[in-house]
Formats: sequence, C-alpha cells, structure tokens
Amino acid sequence: MSTTVEFPAPCTIPMPPDAQSDIVEKAIPEDPRVWVPQADRVYFRPLFFNTTNGQWCNLLKVTKAGFLSRHRHPAPVHGYVIKGKWRYLEHDWVATAGSYVFEPPGEIHTLVVDEDCEEMITFFNISGAMIYVDEAGRTTAYEDVHTKIEMCRRHYEKVGLGTDYVRRFIR
Repeated sequence: MSTTVEFPAPCTIPMPPDAQSDIVEKAIPEDPRVWVPQADRVYFRPLFFNTTNGQWCNLLKVTKAGFLSRHRHPAPVHGYVIKGKWRYLEHDWVATAGSYVFEPPGEIHTLVVDEDCEEMITFFNISGAMIYVDEAGRTTAYEDVHTKIEMCRRHYEKVGLGTDYVRRFIR
C-alpha cells in the first residue's frame, strides 16, 4: 500500500528589506571560487558535509533560465530562499526570497529559475541523496555527501584552492 503525500506550498516568512539584503551579502562568499559548478548555470557553495549520516547543507545558486534536473530524495529536504525566486515544474507555486520550502521524501521535482530572475540563491539542508530520474521515474544518476565532496575536491584543485580546501566543511 503506497501513500501519496501532498507537496506543500512554501511558507513565506516576512522580514524587513534591510535584513534580507544583509543575509544576501553575508551568504555570498568573498572568493567566487568557492562556488562549485554542478550543471549549466547551477552552482553550490558547501557549508557542511556530515559523512557519518549522509547529510549536507549548501547554498544553491541558479542563474536565469537554469534548472536542476528532475530528481527525488529518500529523506526530507528543508530549504530557505535567500535571493530571487524559483519553482518546480511539477507544482503551481513559486518560492520567493523569504520562503521556507519543505520537500517530503520521495517527491519527484525539477527546480527551475525562469528568464525573469537574474539569480536565485537558496539554503538547502539535505539528508540521504539526490536521485536523478527520467520521465518514467527510473534512476539515471545520484549525488550524495561523498560525491559532493569529490565534486568540491576536483573543482577546488582546478581553481587553485587545493583539494584540502573542502576539509573545512567536513564534520
């Protein structure tokens, strides 16, 4: 017997405009090399890698007309939109700056930043994995805390920060 969980719309937490700009300023690293390319127009800034239980926290940055391919997670995901806006192709809501987003386990979604948004930055707390799937729901690829660490190592070596730079995020 399977149960379908309704995907909740984001909950927006109002905050004064000056507080929002302060959060955005602090979230953006001084050194742009810290952003790790994940896909075309998609980058992440690692904040925390927990190799014991497979959890990671990062900032996801997507620029206009960018998207994160269709995927699902085996565990809940929590997100907070810091800058810009985005949506899921599979739902009729838009997450804007100040929105808290909860993704229930198993829900398949495709994150999209539309042409009218220059840049989106969202904090995500992820446990388990990102399992990329095709239109039929078959697994095509995955990312977990260990593959994310390897992505960082390769990128940081390439941009001159060194492979050990990623160690500051591993707990």
